Amino acid sequence: MKSARRVKGFTLIELLVVIGILAVLLAITLIAINPARQFSQANNTKRSSDVNAILNAVGQYAADNQGNLTALGITATASAIADTGVAICDDLVPQYIAALPVDPLTNNGTSITNCAAAYTTGYTISQSATDNRITVNAPDAELSEVISVTR
Repeated sequence: MKSARRVKGFTLIELLVVIGILAVLLAITLIAINPARQFSQANNTKRSSDVNAILNAVGQYAADNQGNLTALGITATASAIADTGVAICDDLVPQYIAALPVDPLTNNGTSITNCAAAYTTGYTISQSATDNRITVNAPDAELSEVISVTR
């Protein structure tokens, strides 16, 4: 008399096939998502927002001072927005902008609120000699993007 014993479970081959299929699906997903590119895009989005915020603050400052920007020290040459470059922090923070934004890869992305301390933003600013338009750039933009706003 034969015993009708049934063994329940998966064979080793079945388990290896499932693990192989899952590994292929995971690899395809990681390639499609590309986390490094996503982080770079997020950094560039922050840079674009920061450039606009700085330009808006300079525009508000200009409106309050009848268009006179000489006190800011902006020149026709693109200069770094820093305590050793175009030091606009004292003139803009906190009246026109709560904190001076910085590049995500500069100062751990922490905005500048203390203008008395040494700082650098990672952004540049210039004023056109012909039409007095202000340009703010993000020179450290990633993925070959050019982030620059002029008003």
